[in-house]
Amino acid sequence: MWRQARPARSRRSPPGFIAPCIPTLAQVAPPGPLWVHEIKHDGYRIIARKDGERVRLWSRRGLSWTEAFPLIVEALRAVPADCVVLDGEAVLECEDARHDFHGLRTKAAKNACLFAFDLLAVDGADLRPAPLEKRRKRLAALLAGAHPGLRLSEALEGDRALILKHACTLGLEGIVSKRRDAPYRSGRSRTWLKVKCEHYHRPR
Repeated sequence: MWRQARPARSRRSPPGFIAPCIPTLAQVAPPGPLWVHEIKHDGYRIIARKDGERVRLWSRRGLSWTEAFPLIVEALRAVPADCVVLDGEAVLECEDARHDFHGLRTKAAKNACLFAFDLLAVDGADLRPAPLEKRRKRLAALLAGAHPGLRLSEALEGDRALILKHACTLGLEGIVSKRRDAPYRSGRSRTWLKVKCEHYHRPR
């Protein structure tokens, strides 16, 4: 079974936890075919791990969120793989583009789903050295027909300015642009760039 080496930066990280890749804030989305773009979901960043029947959910700093999101736990248990590590965002109002961020601090959090946007490990294989394009292909196959509590965050190609404009028109925070050929690395990265909508204000 695949095992995660403990990061040297912190001896307090829980066993099995992988520190997430953090996007760098940018003024404009990068051009060219090497980049794909995703809607920035408004929720809590989650590293989710399944080992057999055991499921654990962590915040970006390694704090446990397992008990807060039972629907996500149920969905991850149903994934047809013995060992899985996902990177994603826990959100409310999963059918609506505008998510209820503040509701995650209430009892409504039990209904939150996970929009998964990266697959870090599956069935004994550490996928982090692989390019994003390959990791996302494996992720899409893994989540085909998944429980409603687990969803694929779509990657969008094409006119980056038009994609950002559409996100802003919907009242969303912005987009995250990612290099399709880049491996997954924990910590701040310039292969993931976050571009915010100019007049975005989180609904209350």
